[in-house]
Amino acid sequence: MGQKIPLSWLQLTREKTRLAVALSGIAFADILMFMQLGFRDALYYSNVRMHESLKGDIVLINSQSNAVLAMKPFSQRRLYKTLDLPEVQSVYPIYLDYTSWKNPVTGRPRSILTFGINPEVNVFDLPGVDENLSKLKLPDVVLFDRSSRLEYGPIAEDVDQGKVVSAEVRRRRIKVVGLFTLGASFGADGNLITSDVNFLRLFSNRQRGLIDIGLIKLKPGADLAVVTEYLRTYLPTDVNVLTKQEFIDFERNYWASSTAIGFIFTLGTIMGFIVGTVIVYQILYTEVTDHLSEYATLKAIGYTQNYLLTVILQEAFMLAVLGYIPGFACALVMYKVARDATLLPVAMSNYRAVMVLLLTIIMCFISGIIAMRKLRSADPADIF
Repeated sequence: MGQKIPLSWLQLTREKTRLAVALSGIAFADILMFMQLGFRDALYYSNVRMHESLKGDIVLINSQSNAVLAMKPFSQRRLYKTLDLPEVQSVYPIYLDYTSWKNPVTGRPRSILTFGINPEVNVFDLPGVDENLSKLKLPDVVLFDRSSRLEYGPIAEDVDQGKVVSAEVRRRRIKVVGLFTLGASFGADGNLITSDVNFLRLFSNRQRGLIDIGLIKLKPGADLAVVTEYLRTYLPTDVNVLTKQEFIDFERNYWASSTAIGFIFTLGTIMGFIVGTVIVYQILYTEVTDHLSEYATLKAIGYTQNYLLTVILQEAFMLAVLGYIPGFACALVMYKVARDATLLPVAMSNYRAVMVLLLTIIMCFISGIIAMRKLRSADPADIF
């Protein structure tokens, strides 16, 4: 004998148009959740790539700083004071600030994030920095982020072709002598790296010795937690002492809780979940209503209420899986479109793929449980 086809599948496929509408609605809800979660994760990841690239163990920042977007300078004497500790191997001051970059082709200005470092030591674990670091010893030169948005001009393309590229930065003529790769973020569409001397030439209003980030590298074998805790009591309270991971979390938490962007993406995900729940409920409710007499008959011949509830939940599970597949496929396409358009790291992750699948199953089960209430009105006495 052939394998029996489940009753739940027969009911779902009986009305092909209704099934197509249901799957489209679930796929739409999944796409909405995928996009909102994708943008939210891209927000968090893109804004901490610089933090993750730092070649150090401990970071000092002004205690009034909230994020890279709003850094406050502090005296580098605080950083050099940490050299009193025998566990500290070396320290590196970093300047950063936003300035105006004028597109050399169109002449349109655009804000760009600029880092000033000692050209003798590379503090960034980023492609392109090591091989170009010595060039920063020249006056009025910068390294340009090849992953910056196209609005800055065809800089990376021209440099790759060996052309001499110059642009106006903060009303000063500078030359691009190399490329590195960091990437655009929600806080900065483009990035520059230059020497600390060139940085202070560009930002003539900045005072030498007032840095934005202090990077500390410990000697091998030093206890990170112990040294960090000691520095918090050893240094004045005008600086925050953070491990590298704490610095990453500090930035991520700012975007998650101190800005509206993180909340908006989370709200969008919730709305997608609610939309999907309503759509599936409408489909399952209509399914139960149309077959109410059949359910009553099944009850009359001995099938229990729990069996009928199982049928509805099976339908909900099938809808979740079948609707998820096109939603997942469309999300991959839309991720690529968004990535190409914004240069943000919008990409699928295994964690997100599984999470949205689980949310879809939960969404459909909730709809099924609500629709089950209609089954209670399937009274066998009504059909006799």
